[in-house]
Amino acid sequence: MNAPEFHAPGTLSHRKIRGAALIIAAAATLMLAFQVVGQWTHDSPFAGVIFWAEVAAEITVVVTIAMAAPLALREMRGRRQLATTAIEARRQVEMLLKMTDMLQSAMCYADANAVLRATAGQLLPGFGGALYVFNNSGDRLDLSIAWDWPEDSQPADTVSPSHCWALKRGKPHVNQAGPGALRCEHHDQSVVVFEIPMMARAEIYGLFNVQASGPDAEARLSGVAPLAGAIADAMSLALSNIALREKLRTQALRDPLTGLYNRRYMEDVLERYANLAKRNDSPLTAIMIDLDHFKRLNDEHGHALGDSVLSGVAAAIVGAIRPCDIACRYGGEELVVLLPDCALIEGVAKAEMIRARIESLSENYGTRITASFGVATISETSAKAGDLLADADAALYRAKQEGRNRVGTAPPRSSGVVGLNLAAAAE
Repeated sequence: MNAPEFHAPGTLSHRKIRGAALIIAAAATLMLAFQVVGQWTHDSPFAGVIFWAEVAAEITVVVTIAMAAPLALREMRGRRQLATTAIEARRQVEMLLKMTDMLQSAMCYADANAVLRATAGQLLPGFGGALYVFNNSGDRLDLSIAWDWPEDSQPADTVSPSHCWALKRGKPHVNQAGPGALRCEHHDQSVVVFEIPMMARAEIYGLFNVQASGPDAEARLSGVAPLAGAIADAMSLALSNIALREKLRTQALRDPLTGLYNRRYMEDVLERYANLAKRNDSPLTAIMIDLDHFKRLNDEHGHALGDSVLSGVAAAIVGAIRPCDIACRYGGEELVVLLPDCALIEGVAKAEMIRARIESLSENYGTRITASFGVATISETSAKAGDLLADADAALYRAKQEGRNRVGTAPPRSSGVVGLNLAAAAE
């Protein structure tokens, strides 16, 4: 869509109007002069000449006004359009500044999505939008939020960086309609999509899409491209800040080698889970894990293999537990898993599953890898959070004494039984 044409001050139209004003002033001066002279030469033989000269001056004034009027009207329309454009530009700048200010308070992607949706709805009415952000592994982008897309042309849930021209080029890209157009695979053929890679600090953090449909879709997108770019720039900085905050939070809460939560975080969660278990009268199980002969493995095969084994064991544990469960590195080769709303017998079964998964890693590393386990539960074996880990650790010690590579359980609070029969528990 072409911008409305108007002539600003200093253009050809302005100069023509100024020239017309000079002509009108000169003609009016001549008319006044002819009237004065006519009074003095009323009976003179030149009276007729003076009369027609005055008429000619009047005609000149009328013709000049008729010619200048459209120019003046165009100039007025142009100035009004200029003022309207300036007001709209100021409104857009104010909204972008407000958006930037709000994004500084965004603590997570959900906050940033809400700010983007509210701002884009006002600055880009009539256009669909979508925001993609990289997943934790960085191998794909997941749809974070989308709005106002056609029902039959919804945006893809995921985008592969290798299939997106905007990401491959590191520049905005228009997915045009029609045959022969260079389009990304994840877009429907019926919509025109303007894609903007969201970059900050020389790194891409996401992808911003603006969608339009209809015969004039490309022209409409071209008209809002600068504004869409400004929105993407503001969001890029916000996404980089959120990513940095998440990275720092992860570093503060997780063990860098295994990716599991660290001991400090586990102790905080243990207290919360224990209080929740008491309030809901539900069980809370802790599994204490210790890798067997880990020092000997390090001495014989080196610390590099030892670190690799720890990472593999951590992955095996994470693959066996629920999203609500917490796995942490307690210290050295000791690991702890907290299982909320999990009874003792269920915790023993889970521990046996993890034990088998760890033992199966022996093939991958070319050496025997096993672990011993201790299981305790509030309130079957332990009264409170302070007792839970101590009871699980005592059960782990007994499993070590009994030959390693096995699951030991803390005795029930109502009896002095040393342990539970593992086979019976598994059944």
